[in-house]
Amino acid sequence: MTTDAHPDPHPADPRPPVDHPGPPVARPADPGPPVTHPGPPPVGPDAQGRAADSPVAEEPRRRLHPLSPLLHGAKSIAVIVVALSWQTLAQIGFERFALVVLGLAVAVVIFSLVNWLNTGYHVVGKELRIQDGLLWRRNRAIPLERLQAVEVRRPLLAQLTGLAELRLEVVGGSKTEAPLAYLTVRDAAALRERLLALAGRTPEGVAATTPRVTGAPAVEQPLLRVRNNDVVLSQLLTPQAFLLPFGAAFVVAQAVLEGAWTFIGIASTVTAMAGVLLQPARRVLQDWDFRLARDAGGRLVVRYGLLETRSQVVPLHRVQSVGVTWPLLWRGKRWLHLSLDIAGYAGPQGNGNDKRSDRLLPVGDNDTGRALIWDVLPGVDLLALPTTPPPDRARVLHPFALRRYGAGLSPEVFVTRWGWLTRQMSVVPYARLQSVRVVQGPIQRRLGLATVYADTAGGRAGVAHDRDLSEAWALADELSRRAREARNLAPLATGELSPAAPSTDDEVWQRP
Repeated sequence: MTTDAHPDPHPADPRPPVDHPGPPVARPADPGPPVTHPGPPPVGPDAQGRAADSPVAEEPRRRLHPLSPLLHGAKSIAVIVVALSWQTLAQIGFERFALVVLGLAVAVVIFSLVNWLNTGYHVVGKELRIQDGLLWRRNRAIPLERLQAVEVRRPLLAQLTGLAELRLEVVGGSKTEAPLAYLTVRDAAALRERLLALAGRTPEGVAATTPRVTGAPAVEQPLLRVRNNDVVLSQLLTPQAFLLPFGAAFVVAQAVLEGAWTFIGIASTVTAMAGVLLQPARRVLQDWDFRLARDAGGRLVVRYGLLETRSQVVPLHRVQSVGVTWPLLWRGKRWLHLSLDIAGYAGPQGNGNDKRSDRLLPVGDNDTGRALIWDVLPGVDLLALPTTPPPDRARVLHPFALRRYGAGLSPEVFVTRWGWLTRQMSVVPYARLQSVRVVQGPIQRRLGLATVYADTAGGRAGVAHDRDLSEAWALADELSRRAREARNLAPLATGELSPAAPSTDDEVWQRP
């Protein structure tokens, strides 16, 4: 049995950004589309300066960096060389093999160059327009009101050439929208700040007082820098890395006892060891030199990576929930891992192990995690969050880890915890709740239990497992009430959704 309730079924649109100096002023609810046709000249001594700084002014189309075709061609050439096997090299000889690779490389570079000549971007009003394609021309207009985050990435080749790639994340996008590859690092950072400002992701008070200097580095306040030694050690304290020496010793012992080494056996052992170590090694490369800072607009700036460096700006009002994890092998050092659920962030594609860029703290002690959560969610103390376990009759469903499950309500957030070997916790601000569900399975109905699901824009966030049925309904009612009140009290200066009027029809409960 499943029933849904939506605390705020009609969220309002974000307020448009304030582009003129001075304190925030009241503006109409719908100022209308931007006007691009000629009109009467503005009145005042600063009319010319304001017209030049207007976000609706159309600009000429810009191209990507001239080295972009070479970088794209280099990746394609590497794929071609890998596709041509050693067997092909043995059949045609080294000289012919080199000529084939050279011919294909020239063709790829020419194709990339022509594609670069047909690719451009420019900002028109509140839209980023991108034109690309050779055989099939594409013209895309990305409304900046839907923009959630802009990330600067620097793969290895981009680092060697001083370039960067800009990736846009929009509301409802299942993948990164229109990556711009490649720009100079300075141009990518300046374009990111401009797009975020036009999207209204900068608080009004900061936007009004911060001077606009194109390309100027933003003032940032460093918050944290994780030691690389801790990153490496944390990945060595994973089950696959911890058990790898025992597996290798078992294979070596078998080979010594049998007295024979075969090529297939050695290759299989090496391949298995490389596969086991692949994920920890990938995590080390991704979390290398992890740094956190806060910019002048109050947003969180996250930087990390070795072979591919990434710089992401996270508006704190887009954070839907915070996840806390205490792995079994980390608890001896009192370490934890913090992650963010960011609304509208699709993250890298093609890698199921890392579906989104959600790192808040790859590894750190409890005091560091406590301070970071307080910084992201003011007033929330990680070590003082109250939770209560399910009733004793739920032990049928959780015979060994009943006391590891729990749920609780603090003044600011909804807290749930679960897990036995790996302990986890989810912290969800009430203003981010989108719906509350009460679900009963067949065994739960016989035991008089139910599970409460608290969903955010990013999906399922808080789960109160196996609560007493009456407690589950009371918890769902209380979550709905607190979510509605939190949305009504959300400040507009942070770029949050404007408050909605209270309604008596926000939720409909069907009690058994």
